[in-house]
Amino acid sequence: MQKLGRLLTAMVTPFDEAGEVDYVRARKLARALLKSGSDGLIVSGTTGESPTLTTDEKIRLFAELKQEIGDEGAIVAGTGNYSTRESIELTREAERVGVDACLLVVPYYNKPTQEGLYRHFSEIAKKTSLPCIMYNVPGRTSCNLASDTVIRLSKVENIVGVKEASANFKQISEIVQGVDDDFLVYSGNDGDTLLLMTLGGYGVVGVITHLVGVQTKDMINKLLEGKTEEAAAIHRHLLPLVDAMFMVTNPIPLKFAMNELGFNVGPLRLPLCEPDEKTANTILSELKNHTIDLGAF
Repeated sequence: MQKLGRLLTAMVTPFDEAGEVDYVRARKLARALLKSGSDGLIVSGTTGESPTLTTDEKIRLFAELKQEIGDEGAIVAGTGNYSTRESIELTREAERVGVDACLLVVPYYNKPTQEGLYRHFSEIAKKTSLPCIMYNVPGRTSCNLASDTVIRLSKVENIVGVKEASANFKQISEIVQGVDDDFLVYSGNDGDTLLLMTLGGYGVVGVITHLVGVQTKDMINKLLEGKTEEAAAIHRHLLPLVDAMFMVTNPIPLKFAMNELGFNVGPLRLPLCEPDEKTANTILSELKNHTIDLGAF
């Protein structure tokens, strides 16, 4: 298994002015993110506007980005949705084009039971040899993946981790306590990374890491080295940026910020749209307080 790394960035999908996927820019952004602290990339996740990407666009993104970065970093393909059958089909296609792992979101809208969630994830895992990371984000799915279900699923051979965005630290503690040491518990919220890792978690799937990847990696490394006060100082400094990047639905603020900073990632696809003037001004004001790690691409 490709080593996935502690810092994975949930990459935006660049679009051209006509709203089509800009695969050339995507390749350049992927390489720039690896140079600025990321160990790997989540492709076609929520931040990548996966609900508005076609299946063909997703598969081409998986293939082109893996071709671009090779073994320099991991490509984790967002292949899960509300349908077990469709998730299996896309996961198989992602495996065919050579990705390193898949990210499987908790099914949204249909709100399955915990037994249904267990069967959903275990069935997908049975149909692929890829390492599978589950993604619990009840604020978007209206369905929480309970700690005992995660622990049960961690016994499935190729389910290797969970991205936890519940912000429920009791639940996260129960997961860390109940799984084997090699099961990867990632923070799904940038602002939760420090606390999650002090509880025994592994790393982060980040959004602000587009902009401050080096600083986030430094925080993680300092924490691992036992330099807790230094890590906490970085955490405190970055928290206002986290707040700014989530003032409205992700990735609206992030794409706006990147475009304003000169990193052209193009427009959003409807139903997402640009931030209002007040939100935009708040984002621009906060950006002035930070050094941006991302280089030109």
